[in-house]
Amino acid sequence: MIGEAASLALDVALPDGVTLRRITEETDVRAMSAMQDEVFGDPVSREEADTLLRRLAIDDGMELWIAEARGVIVSAGRLEPVRGSRFAGIWGEATREEWRGRGIYRAVTAARARSAVGRGKSLIHSDSTEYSRPILERSGLVRVSTTTPYRWTR
Repeated sequence: MIGEAASLALDVALPDGVTLRRITEETDVRAMSAMQDEVFGDPVSREEADTLLRRLAIDDGMELWIAEARGVIVSAGRLEPVRGSRFAGIWGEATREEWRGRGIYRAVTAARARSAVGRGKSLIHSDSTEYSRPILERSGLVRVSTTTPYRWTR
């Protein structure tokens, strides 16, 4: 999906008790990665968290954003600015099932889009699941292709 970053960079009210923040600390990154693995039905992967931590250490532009309630991460996603372009990608957003339908996905997405705009990115791209696609379409993103995710191993 592709669309204008500004169309996502809205003020979205969070439910009572839910806060939103950008994270960089190892403990937060590992908790975020584990939550995403759980939501996507994958075993918790130390390697995924290690990869995110390495990328934060080299400061390649990636940002990690979470929404939490009472110290528990309920939604999270990445922002991936594309060097030399007007694009930033929004990736990996996962929201715990019991927290869906409350605007939390839209709030995390809006925070990432505002950050992208602040970095001079005017366009957003996203590979979307059947859960996030309708939300992004309502915000003006357009489906331009399909992808088939897989994990290549030797």
